[in-house]
Amino acid sequence: MQKGNSHLPFFVDFLPTAALRLAAPRPMSEKKRRRTDAGPPAASTSASAASKKLRRPDSHAQGLRKQLKPDAEILASVREMYDAAQSAASSSKALTLSDLSLSAACREVSDRDATSVQLAIERAVLAMARSILAGRGFSFDVPSRAASNQLYVPELDRIVLRDKSSSRPFASLSTVRKATITARVLSLVYAVLRRDIHVTKRDLFYTDVKLFQDQSQSDAVLDDVSCMLGCTRSSLHVVASEKGVVVGRLVFTDDGDRIDCTKMGIGGKAIPPNIDRVGNLESDALFILLVEKDAAFMRLAEDRFYNRFPCIIVTAKGQPDVATRLFLRRMKTELKLPVLALVDSDPYGLKILSVYMCGSKNMSYDSSNLTTPNIKWLGVRPSDLDKYRVPEQCRLPMTEQDVKAGKDLLEEDFVKRNGGWVKELDMMVKTRQKAEIQALSSFGFQYLTEVYLPLKLQQRDWL
Repeated sequence: MQKGNSHLPFFVDFLPTAALRLAAPRPMSEKKRRRTDAGPPAASTSASAASKKLRRPDSHAQGLRKQLKPDAEILASVREMYDAAQSAASSSKALTLSDLSLSAACREVSDRDATSVQLAIERAVLAMARSILAGRGFSFDVPSRAASNQLYVPELDRIVLRDKSSSRPFASLSTVRKATITARVLSLVYAVLRRDIHVTKRDLFYTDVKLFQDQSQSDAVLDDVSCMLGCTRSSLHVVASEKGVVVGRLVFTDDGDRIDCTKMGIGGKAIPPNIDRVGNLESDALFILLVEKDAAFMRLAEDRFYNRFPCIIVTAKGQPDVATRLFLRRMKTELKLPVLALVDSDPYGLKILSVYMCGSKNMSYDSSNLTTPNIKWLGVRPSDLDKYRVPEQCRLPMTEQDVKAGKDLLEEDFVKRNGGWVKELDMMVKTRQKAEIQALSSFGFQYLTEVYLPLKLQQRDWL
């Protein structure tokens, strides 16, 4: 190649020469030699020390790693927790609303087969027809799902719905549209049940977009219909799209197909929306690990955490959907496994955990089927931020909305009865700091699976 045609020969010529200059020992002047013999200047010494400090791994994180006992000893501690959960499940009978003498009457729904739900709809339609023929028009008697009609029952450790209803007449300007949507949803559900198929909430919305206008409206009326008929939403054969995933030491059948969750890769197996078609749950796990977010789930799955510490790992990728809540309760009930939760250290992480444990106010009428009581809060907790010395740059300042959410949680009955939760929430609100599970990655991408979780299991550090 000609020299004038490219800059490349310049670099070809320059690099060997530069390399030789760098490699060759350079003569030291007398002045510099004297300075070297006398020792480096103070500034130089300081810079060198700072450089070494930057290169040195975090001593506290290394110290925590050294505290870890052999896996066999940690597993022995976990097995004690497993044995206690098995014993408690075998010796005690789960309380129900009917076992309690509450001052207020409450309403609950149950799983019902397609035939009985169809009959309930037919009875409701016949009552409407008789009312119209009698000249009274028609209206729906809809259970109130307002916040004022919710009741927390400490004995059950969940939210239930009081038995209070409101009328939804077709002849009233304020309720005519809602009554029309209710009638339309009833007819659609009846058609689905007659065909013995399942549809999604999105499918339902698209059958009459002009009437529903927004999916939130058809979804809300669907819950009303479920409550009116006294059946679970699953009994209506209307499900949400797949959201939750599971991986680990679990085998089950999904509509007759055998699923081995240890062979599902890092993405896991999507939790089926039709939980009624799930059966034959088998597991040699010692506990269930409930994870708030997908990122932490993928880390645990890729590191095969469930092989080191036999467990089933579940996530709903944020706010829990009905299918994941049903699936978690099913595993807890049938396999009698303890459940440990890993959520972000912020008010919304605790809100998500409380929905799994005590239920949501929106679906309090079905809390007996959707809640999993006695979940242990493993982390990440506000006290962990200092205990594990999470760097300041990995902590986030809480917004005013975050602080309000934290204070609101402190006023909830289910939080007040748990001293550990109150202490942690108080600390969060006072320090105004929050952190995600991924903040632990500042010590290494696998710190979560290699140090944090094993240490939590070893120390039985959960609430």
